[in-house]
This record gives sequence, C-alpha cells and structure tokens, in this order.
Amino acid sequence: MPKFVGASKSRKESTAWSIAACLLVLPVGLTSCTYSAEPSSAAASTAAPVSSVGAADSRSSLGGEIHADSFGNVDFYTTVSGDTLAKIAATYKLSEAKVAEFNGLQPGTTLTPGTKLRLIPDGPMNGAKGTATTDTNGIPTSYVVTPEDTLGGITYRFNLTKEQLAEANKVPFTYEKGGTYFIQAGQTIQLQKNPVDSRSGKGKTVTNSFGQAVYYTTVDGDSFDSLGYQFRSTTEQILLYNPSLAANEPIPAGSKLRLIPGELKIEGAQGTFTSDAEGIPLTYITAPGDTERQISFRFSITDLRAANRPTTGTGGTWYEAVDLPTGELAPGQTISLALDKPINKPGL
Repeated sequence: MPKFVGASKSRKESTAWSIAACLLVLPVGLTSCTYSAEPSSAAASTAAPVSSVGAADSRSSLGGEIHADSFGNVDFYTTVSGDTLAKIAATYKLSEAKVAEFNGLQPGTTLTPGTKLRLIPDGPMNGAKGTATTDTNGIPTSYVVTPEDTLGGITYRFNLTKEQLAEANKVPFTYEKGGTYFIQAGQTIQLQKNPVDSRSGKGKTVTNSFGQAVYYTTVDGDSFDSLGYQFRSTTEQILLYNPSLAANEPIPAGSKLRLIPGELKIEGAQGTFTSDAEGIPLTYITAPGDTERQISFRFSITDLRAANRPTTGTGGTWYEAVDLPTGELAPGQTISLALDKPINKPGL
C-alpha cells in the first residue's frame, strides 16, 4: 500500500520548498518502490467536492460573494460597489499586480460591480503545466501531473498548502522523504476533499508514545473518506488493516479500527512484536531484510532510534545494522517500539 507525503509551499508560505520522496509499503510478495497512476481512492473518485458558498460564508468582509474550495481557500470574488483591485488584493494577501494578472487586467483598473475575479492563476504555468478539472463554480478539483511539474508550482496554481494537498489525497505529509509523490508525470491527484458528515471524527483515538494514532473507535457519520482525511489513510489501507470491513458498506458505529499495519507483515518489516493491554506495540524482534523505515511505518513510529538509546549517558542507538545507508537491521534483535519504554542493550 502506498504511504506517501507531499512537501511544497504555496503562495501563503515561503517560496522555498523541500522536495519529498516516496515511502511505498506493499504486502509481502509485491515489489516495493513502484508507482501507480491511481494513488488512492481519493484520486480515483469522480465525486465533485462542495464549494463553500453557503449562506454563512458566501460573502467576504469586502461585501462581495466568494467561491471557496473545500479547505476554505477563496478562489473567486465577485465585486460590489466601491471595491478596488488594491483593496481586494490586500484582503486576500496578494499583490495588486497578481490579481490584475490573474484576470487579464492592468493594475489600477476601475472595477464594475458584479465582476467575478480570479484569485488563483488562470491555466497552466511553469511548475504546473498540466490539465485541471473544475466544478461548476470554477474551483479546481483534480489535476494531471506533467513532466517538470514542481510541488511549489502545483500548490501555487491551485491555492493550496502542502498539508492540504496531502490531506486531499489521504497521504501522510510527515512521511515524505523527497517529493516524488505529487510530481509523478501522468498521475491524477486530487485537489479537494469530498463532503463528509459533520458528526464524523468524534470517536476515541488511541495513540502510541509518539502521539501517532493506532486505533480509532467509530461513531455515527464516520466513513472511509472522513477517516482517510483525518488519519491520512486510503480506503484500501483501512480495508487491508481491518478485514471485517467492506468497501461498499457503511462502517458500523462502535467499531475499533486499526490504523496501522500492525499484525500485517509488510516488506522490510517481517518480524514479530509484543503489545500492551490496549494493543499498543511495545517490542519487536527483527527479521532478515528489515529496515528502520519499514518498521517505523508498520508501527507508526516517528523516531525508532529515540526508542532505542541507552536510558543513561549520552550513547546513541544501540541496535546493530547490517547496512547503515539503507537502514537494514541485523535480524534477531529485540528492539523497543515505545518512546516511553526504551530498551537498553544488555551490558551497556
């Protein structure tokens, strides 16, 4: 199953961005580090997101109507009497020159009331030259990546942050290691979220010592989409970790769902483990071919080495590696999976 994360900067952030790489984890017997043109159920969905143009948020502080995306980012504004390009630009943290450019106008142009202005670029641009689909309000909903696209270009063109892009595609931004997920030429990525029930996400979450969600107990209103956006898990992953669920059936309220592979052995994490009374993994016995990265993914650990440092002194990680560059560990070692219960190698 893919576990990727995108890293980029939008116009709301610094112009510098980090390039991120994939972390692809597949069940045993499949080849790791390959890519799919359909990265997740979110990317494959054809359901149009809802533009936030409801009565509560359909007007801006300027007085005109707005059309915002599923994250609340305003992409279009309709002018009223007294509006100026400069005032609109300042309200939405853009330069007057940019707003004018997006709309084929000159800075200082007098605006006619009722004019629908773009607050995002109009069409392909350097770093984002692909084709986008839009909803009836013009809000971009999906995008086909082209060669030489960049994360910064994509997030800028569609007025998104890197975190929002990751959420729309149900991938964990924090696992990104070099930026290849959102810039794979030919793949379709989602730019918006599907609507979810307002009751969703209010169930009990059990986290490990790294603060990562391991289990979630569902409530009425929870769905594969709502859980995917909240916990950055594709529908395929949730189904794989919870075989009792069915893709085309509602998720029963009160179901305790596993959010990590856990008992599912994956490539690069084939060993056995122990857990506490709540099911939180505590220790792990390494198997041949295991790597730090895959072990960390299997048990949702953000810093495996921190859980395996001596409890006293300043020594570093004690466990033995077969290959340091790849992070492959020597088999047969019992290592800690819990930050609050580190294991000190005997004799240290």
